[in-house]
Amino acid sequence: MTQQNSRIEQFQKMAQADPNNELGHFSLGRAYEEAGRDQEAAAAYEKAISLNAKLSKVYQLLGGVLVRLGRKDEAISRWTEGVKVADERGDTMPREEMVKLLRGLGAPLPTIKSSSPAPATGEGQVMCSRCGQVKPKMASAPYSNAQGKMIYERVCADCWRDWIHMGTKVINELRLPLSDPQAQKVFDQHMIEFLCLN
Repeated sequence: MTQQNSRIEQFQKMAQADPNNELGHFSLGRAYEEAGRDQEAAAAYEKAISLNAKLSKVYQLLGGVLVRLGRKDEAISRWTEGVKVADERGDTMPREEMVKLLRGLGAPLPTIKSSSPAPATGEGQVMCSRCGQVKPKMASAPYSNAQGKMIYERVCADCWRDWIHMGTKVINELRLPLSDPQAQKVFDQHMIEFLCLN
């Protein structure tokens, strides 16, 4: 329980230090949810969405919290919105999960455009998982492992630069010693969430 409280405290500091950091609010929401603090999780997820309305995974998580809080109509509204966002961005997994959840509640499904072809990517371009646009790739993979290859194939150069800036904040605000495997795991989780790769 103390480790949970420690994580919540870390993410609270991160969100307070930079109120416009959607990743800080998203991570705080997840920490609250893991601790069973659904009311606070819902507020943190709402804040993350208000800062970046393209975070399809957050709509999915927020809806689940709202259902547990007995706020079914709000959950349906958020999942419906989330399906549209995920569909526009090509985030297949969150979209399919929210469609399944809406069906489970007997709610109407929004019209999705997934049958329309994705924008074509040219040489040196990528359909970015974070911004949802076809943009120039990085010059090379940021890491020589499988994770680096995945990032290279799914994240544009601009969003990777944004992550470098945000990653520095994560290291500083959470005081992560990256030589510690546990700290590296926390850093990687933030990176995956920021780049919308989960």
